[in-house]
Amino acid sequence: MSPNDAPSRMHGLHGKKLVYFTSVFVSLGVFLFGYDQGVMSGIITGPYFKDYFNQPSRAEVGTMVAILEIGALIASLGVGRIGDVIGRRRTIFWGSLIFVCGGALQTFANGMPMMLLGRIIAGLGVGALSTIVPVYQSEISPPHNRGKLACIEFTGNILGYAASVWMDYFCSFINNDWAWRIPLMMQCVMGALLMAGSLVICESPRWLLDNDHDEEGIVVIANLYGKGDIHNPKARDEYREIKMNVLMNRQEGERSYADMFKRYTKRVFIAMSAQALAQLNGINVISYYAPLVFESAGWRGRDAILMTGFNAITYLASTIPPWYLVDRWGRRAILLSGAVLMIFSLSAISYFIYIDIKITPRMVVIFVMIYNAAFGYSWGPIPWLYPPEILPLSIRAKGASLSTAANWAFNWLVGELTPILQGAIKWRLYLVHAFFCAVSFVVVYFIYPETANVRLEDMNALFGDATSQMPTPASRAETGSLMPGSPVPELHIGEHHAGGAIPGLDINPPHVQVKDGKPILSRTNSEQGEGVGGWISNMARRARGNGESDSKSGSYRPLQGEDD
Repeated sequence: MSPNDAPSRMHGLHGKKLVYFTSVFVSLGVFLFGYDQGVMSGIITGPYFKDYFNQPSRAEVGTMVAILEIGALIASLGVGRIGDVIGRRRTIFWGSLIFVCGGALQTFANGMPMMLLGRIIAGLGVGALSTIVPVYQSEISPPHNRGKLACIEFTGNILGYAASVWMDYFCSFINNDWAWRIPLMMQCVMGALLMAGSLVICESPRWLLDNDHDEEGIVVIANLYGKGDIHNPKARDEYREIKMNVLMNRQEGERSYADMFKRYTKRVFIAMSAQALAQLNGINVISYYAPLVFESAGWRGRDAILMTGFNAITYLASTIPPWYLVDRWGRRAILLSGAVLMIFSLSAISYFIYIDIKITPRMVVIFVMIYNAAFGYSWGPIPWLYPPEILPLSIRAKGASLSTAANWAFNWLVGELTPILQGAIKWRLYLVHAFFCAVSFVVVYFIYPETANVRLEDMNALFGDATSQMPTPASRAETGSLMPGSPVPELHIGEHHAGGAIPGLDINPPHVQVKDGKPILSRTNSEQGEGVGGWISNMARRARGNGESDSKSGSYRPLQGEDD
């Protein structure tokens, strides 16, 4: 930046402060997922709930709990396309709004049909949020702490679970129907908070550049990686890296589901199997039905909910070590060690319920806590981290939607069958999940690669399944040339050399003026059109343009804050 240039630094949060603030805030999305997982576990054992719904059978309880997964499965299959069209930020907004509506129906349910309707609508919101939040998280995170930020996100999920369990416990002292209505009402409060916050967080820079919103893209990148300075070299290099990857991805042709399965078979398998195995490993036997598990071991009534609350605290604490280990140890070591610990603890739970001696209740609580801790630091966070980081930008939202759909499909299967199997095969149920933990160990050991500290734009080199794609400037720096042995000239990335090797190729950031610490963009927010009208306009525009967005649509709404 020359002395004669206009000021280029923007006011507000930027750098690590912005990354961590945004990451923690969007974790409310998975907080809602975790809260909804746990809130029903304490409610379904309450006397007022049972009386109000005429003593529901185990099959009815299973359906009430698991029907949320049906809505989540439907939403997760469609939200990949929606997230590509309207952006990650707006998808979070609409997902939150739908969740609030579903939570309100559950809170004021006057019978089983209304409760089921509320559960399935809330599931639509949860499915959208659980799909798009990990994608958004991975796209704003720098590679050296992408794993840490994803693990912080999962901690938000378990914080939601723990909050719901303790809310159930304290509300169990209320001697009327509000004992179960208040815990359900809290879903609406948290959903409304996330919905409001989605209006001020920044959009994903990778989505902005993929949709040719280059001005907004460089502004967000400068805030995230360049200390708020449009001319920061690190920010401009990051812009070129992402833009190059976007342009190369477009050369691969149709970005369809069929093409995704054909070209990225291994990546899609890893993304879907990670989520499926996480559910088959048995976590929802504990999350959804922990009080029933403790009742089967000898605890009764409110004591079963109290034990669930203590278990939730252990579960929450276990999610903190991965913040510091996931980018040091790597993903594989954490998954493998977690599988071994879960096999041991599930087998022990099964054994003590089988022998049914005086110490069985205490030992079951201890080994449930060990199991939750093992899952909390391993198969809890990593399956949410793996899919968005291994999938290329062109199919990231679609692939993440399939991965999350696998999660919800098996989530539903476990939730629906658990109360029935607990009555039918009793202690043997935990051995079934121990077997799947062993399967998880084998699959990870032979198939899953290590992705720690690898840039999103450099995953192609790790998998070797995108041969048509040119290496990014980062991989070029490591190998010494852009395409070894290729007749294509070497590409020099710099302010004045972007198009020197390949005529017509321009990956330099656009010029953006900054006045009074705020970027001046070519179009204002009002011209973009927020809300339903803007969403419909974007859908129509994408349909007319065969999936390519209007380069002049969309805008970045800056997050205001104090200047550092």
